[in-house]
Amino acid sequence: MSSDDRSIPLFLDCDPGIDDAVALAYLFCQPDVDIVGIVASGGNVPTAQVVRNTHGWIELAGRTAIPVHPGRDLPLACDDGTDSQPEYAEATHGESGAGYARLPHLHSPVSEVSAAEAWVEAARSHAGELIGVVIGPTTNLAHALTIEPELPRLVRRLFIMGGAFNYRGNTRPTTEWNVSFDPEATSRVLSSFGTAFTEGTAGHLPVIAPIEATEAIEMTPERLAEILAAGNETDSSWGELLSQLGEALRFYFEFHESDGLSFIAHLHDPFALACAISWARDHLGGSRSETALGSADPGGEITKRGAAIPIGTPGALPWSRTMFAPVDVELTGTLTRGETVADWLGRWGREANAEIIRAIDAREFLDHLGDTLKKGPPR
Repeated sequence: MSSDDRSIPLFLDCDPGIDDAVALAYLFCQPDVDIVGIVASGGNVPTAQVVRNTHGWIELAGRTAIPVHPGRDLPLACDDGTDSQPEYAEATHGESGAGYARLPHLHSPVSEVSAAEAWVEAARSHAGELIGVVIGPTTNLAHALTIEPELPRLVRRLFIMGGAFNYRGNTRPTTEWNVSFDPEATSRVLSSFGTAFTEGTAGHLPVIAPIEATEAIEMTPERLAEILAAGNETDSSWGELLSQLGEALRFYFEFHESDGLSFIAHLHDPFALACAISWARDHLGGSRSETALGSADPGGEITKRGAAIPIGTPGALPWSRTMFAPVDVELTGTLTRGETVADWLGRWGREANAEIIRAIDAREFLDHLGDTLKKGPPR
């Protein structure tokens, strides 16, 4: 789809990964989204494997025209020599990062444009319109900010899946995987985008979807069976993609069970992506004059650019309840490095720099996700 007044220009930074794969499948079903580009970056598995996985899912979907940009191999702390080599999540996603799925071999060329450069090009080409979604580490976006410090002004809104606020972690005791993989990058991104909003050059604060909210999105074998049954009735290519997605999720079910949970799968990434798309449909319509005027506050009014949103202000995003707060990332703690911290009471004396998803209507969203995957891409 070409970008026009009815389409949503969206740039996705991901690290497939099984729940990333479900997010990609959901994305391929959206008739009004212009997928400007996809970054495939190390996180769940190393970058080279993530690139192969991303291309595999794209090939199954028949969307080989979408450019895939290879992400950085190492987080920021490894680049500057202050940290050791990164850990990956093969135990969660399988050695290949795709569980039991068998993906086609790479046939499409890998873009020669780096992930950071692709972020900048996408933002400049769709200034004030681009929806940025990060469902892996924020490494590439942090590098993009070095190339183009004005990126927060150019991106309409940023959605991040990551973090754990006052909650047990899924990596270390208090940390979530995407942030823990590259804490410095997340800290840099939140600081840059928050500062731009405070200075009045960005229209919206970034959205954070942390695991204490997204863990409510539990795919069950029963829901998956319904999706796969519908896939058998669609065209063979989409049916094959769903079949392989089912094999990936089978591994994910087994991992969650072995981790002390039920035979279910937490689908963090599809929710963050779907929330971004649904929000964009409400905010990129009409004359699209909002970027020039200001940003919509939680009550729906237009907030003057640069006006601080009071800490603790409740908000609402698709399928969810939210709250605005200052957020930062612990970088030096010997037990808590990578922990996201929100100042719910204003003790830091800082202004809110993020809108944090606090609760999700999981059943409604899972119904929506299932219906979308059953229907498949537009024909």
